[in-house]
This record gives sequence, C-alpha cells and structure tokens, in this order.
Amino acid sequence: MPAPALKVLYDGACPLCRREIGLYQGLCAQQAVDYADVSQASTPLPPGATQAQLMARFHVQTADGRLLQGAAAFLALWALLPGWRWLARLGALPGVARLMEWAYVGFLRCRPALQRWARRWD
Repeated sequence: MPAPALKVLYDGACPLCRREIGLYQGLCAQQAVDYADVSQASTPLPPGATQAQLMARFHVQTADGRLLQGAAAFLALWALLPGWRWLARLGALPGVARLMEWAYVGFLRCRPALQRWARRWD
C-alpha cells in the first residue's frame, strides 16, 4: 500500500468536522489520504504540534512532513478529491487562497456556536 500523500488531522470531537471528514472519506481520492482524529489521546501527533493547536484549526501533513493549516490545508486536500479539485484550482489563482483563509478565520469565530447547534442533531 502506498504511503499517503496527505494525513488529515481533524477534530473528531467536533460534530461539524466529523460530518465533513466523513464526506471526504467517502470519495475516491487521487492519491492515498490518511485521516487521523487528533481528539483521541492515542493519536500520534506531528513533531512540535500540540493537540490543542491541531484541534483549533484544520491541518494536513504532507508526505514530506510539512504541516499545512487553514485554507492551505483545505486546498491540498481538495486537490486530491473528485468533485473538489475545482476549488483547489480556484485557490491557486492570485489572491484567492488569501480570501479563503480570511473566510475560514471568520468561520472559526462562529464555530463554537455552530458546534453547539450541530450537537443537537448528533
């Protein structure tokens, strides 16, 4: 089995995150993708990263060990997923990744309220 192109480090304690990751896991990625729930104490973390850091924002680890976060992490994952590659191509246009990061930071401010709402439907 080939080494994963990406390791997705997600907050499995977050109902929003679980739903989104479940959607991604159901797709046939172009290259191998590993999914690691960092809310589990037994999940090995990348060197220098803390569980709190990884749960606060979306992260992926590339095959060469680089840790990407926020919009850059989403763009790296979307580039491998059918139906999502167009967003990765869009993010490659000048200034678009910066706008996506700005939107993601805005989402993070609303995330606690959205998590409370989503837990009602769990």
